Amino acid sequence: MDWGMKNRLSRIIKPDTGRTVMLAVDHGYFLGPTSGLENPRKTIAPLLPHTDALMLTRGVLRTSVDPNNDIPVVLRVSGGTSILKENLDNEGITVSMKDAIRLNVAAVALSIFVGSDHEKETLLNLANLVNEGEEYGIPVLAVTAVGKKMARDVRYLSLCCRIAAELGAHFVKTYYCDEFEKVVESCPIPVVIAGGKKLPEREALKLAFDAIQKGAVGVDMGRNIFQSDHPVAMIQAVRAVVHENASVDQAYDLFESVKSSK
Repeated sequence: MDWGMKNRLSRIIKPDTGRTVMLAVDHGYFLGPTSGLENPRKTIAPLLPHTDALMLTRGVLRTSVDPNNDIPVVLRVSGGTSILKENLDNEGITVSMKDAIRLNVAAVALSIFVGSDHEKETLLNLANLVNEGEEYGIPVLAVTAVGKKMARDVRYLSLCCRIAAELGAHFVKTYYCDEFEKVVESCPIPVVIAGGKKLPEREALKLAFDAIQKGAVGVDMGRNIFQSDHPVAMIQAVRAVVHENASVDQAYDLFESVKSSK
């Protein structure tokens, strides 16, 4: 891995803790105006000071993020389907590597759909993106998307993450599951967990805590932060879990404290 690649990864996964709090706001690429993201600029701006990296699309980056911010960007470069389709697995590459470089991104991201009808296409998309990323020093995040028929269990998620690593992804985003430590142990690249659907704040903090305790290097949370009634308080509580090894109780107390002060 060359200097540029290492430098970009170090902007996302912070060297002082070896962990990251990524803010996922890329939902609109297939869901449209998601609740809490109707106005992306309004949602993102107050959360930026507490975020290690933004995961989003180029359209939202260009229209809704102040370029004077020095926030690392993980750019979603896959898409081509919408929530109107029963199957979301037929994605393609939507952004060229040259455009990603023009946007000064720290990494690019795409979904892989292991076990789906379009498994081969999405895995080849990953391999091709890694090839381009290696040429330009851009890390690739593989997102292990899960279809309706796929179980989010240790066997399946271990399979997805290991395949992503074998194809050259530099880090991987997946879901938390029972025996999550086995997913991490069998994956030779850093693992970040997805926040998934909105949970009560304490449950979301426990999700982050359990994942960190079992080897995840961080979280890529979206709805559990921006759909909270108190997003700034929530992201600060998540940071306490990830970067300060706070317990669930300590993080929730911080959430309540920041919420009250606002």
